[in-house]
Amino acid sequence: MKNQPRLVVLFARLALGTSLLSAVADRLGLWGPPGEPRVSWGDWAHFVTYTAQVNSFAPLSWAPALAGLATVLEVVLGGCLLLGAGTRGAAAWTGLLLLAFALAMTLSFGPKPALNYSVWVAAGAAGLLASAPDYAWSIDAWRTRPRARGSVLD
Repeated sequence: MKNQPRLVVLFARLALGTSLLSAVADRLGLWGPPGEPRVSWGDWAHFVTYTAQVNSFAPLSWAPALAGLATVLEVVLGGCLLLGAGTRGAAAWTGLLLLAFALAMTLSFGPKPALNYSVWVAAGAAGLLASAPDYAWSIDAWRTRPRARGSVLD
């Protein structure tokens, strides 16, 4: 039972990181073309259209920039979470990004889609991950581990 919290933290880190990168893979067509089963967008154009719909309260001309910003953030944050590099900050920023996405979805489509896609749950998981005491099996843990005196790394 002692390692259970560490395993849960690891699972949350890997699940959130993988989810972010999977969404990017979808919009770049790596999961298949538009219209294929289990493909949300399938290409950049469809993702930009969806971004405009999610942000229906913003000017239409902002959609490409918002899509680009979301993609860059998801790649950086997803990579940091998978590697466990800057995990606390990456988790906090992931939570804020997902919170913004959940709010935009709710404003544009009503509460059901954000609930169905568990965006609120993922935002909460990111917040919990940001408050974890440590991040075992990560670059963060490797960088902060105690080193023996006189080791090559001293």
